Amino acid sequence: MTATRPSTAVLWLTPDKPEDISVGRRRIADHLEESGVDVTLRGTTPKTVLQSLRDAGQYDVVAGTTRAGAIAGTAIKLATGTPLIVDHIDPIRQFETNNPRWLAEIVRRLENVAFRVADRVLYVYDEETPRVGRFGTVTKTALGVDFDRFAYPDPEVVERAESALEGTVAENVAIYVGGLEPIYHIRDLLAAATQLDESWTLLVLGTGSLSEQIERAAAAHENIVYPGTVPHEDIPGYLRAADVGVCLVDDPHTLKVLEYGAAGLPTVQVRGRAEERFDGLVEFCDPTPDSIARAIERAEEETDSMRGKQSMTTELQSFAREFDWAEIAETYKNTITNLK
Repeated sequence: MTATRPSTAVLWLTPDKPEDISVGRRRIADHLEESGVDVTLRGTTPKTVLQSLRDAGQYDVVAGTTRAGAIAGTAIKLATGTPLIVDHIDPIRQFETNNPRWLAEIVRRLENVAFRVADRVLYVYDEETPRVGRFGTVTKTALGVDFDRFAYPDPEVVERAESALEGTVAENVAIYVGGLEPIYHIRDLLAAATQLDESWTLLVLGTGSLSEQIERAAAAHENIVYPGTVPHEDIPGYLRAADVGVCLVDDPHTLKVLEYGAAGLPTVQVRGRAEERFDGLVEFCDPTPDSIARAIERAEEETDSMRGKQSMTTELQSFAREFDWAEIAETYKNTITNLK
């Protein structure tokens, strides 16, 4: 008997990052699969690109997330003719900031080729509109959050987090969840923890090039706790145990602020590009230890003073509710269906 092939099969080439750090594409894929679309997620490496070229005929559509996934997807489209969706979630500015000019220029040109070759481009950042709009059919989308998972965490998830943290945290907890890289001002955050009084603990969850530095800081300071990377499904439990969420990347579209907001946490965000989007919803700071520490304290004080009233925290939670992954996934489903 010949196996029945699913109605729509999608190969999605994503950044090659740990699953518990880069979760957005997984969430969209989960919602797509619930609606009957079969999605294969692959981190983009030379090995997986060769594998994808070999088995591209098994799929109706290839999706490629910037940067490597989109470039690899372009090669597969040109080699096999399989319809291509470019999932453009990172502005080229971010790459240019953190890489040599010559490399950034190569990547910019390769991305432009991907936009031109793609059958559809879905993009997130307004600043990229003039660039992607020069090529083919484009659709504005967003990054989201599984709102209910964070707003109403499973009691078992909460219990696991509480058990893991028992005896390690103080009365007040500031939490950072995400990549441990210099771009996120991790060193400034660690220094800020030493300026908070003894009622505070800085809880860090994640992995990255600065993991060993976090471990050393946690060993040297009782008020810094670093369990490492925890399963993403357990993150809502850890947020429930926290009092303030911290996000120090200069980016208006970071998922972390939405997750903190959905969890009902007052949030500290570094000043910059996020100010226009989150004005009145978060406590802003400069990327310096003293400014970060004072913002953490203000965020907690503002929440305490507004108990039972409308506050930045409740307004941020209402804002986060508007960016549910299920609704965002519907845009992807419609795009896939129209290409098949």
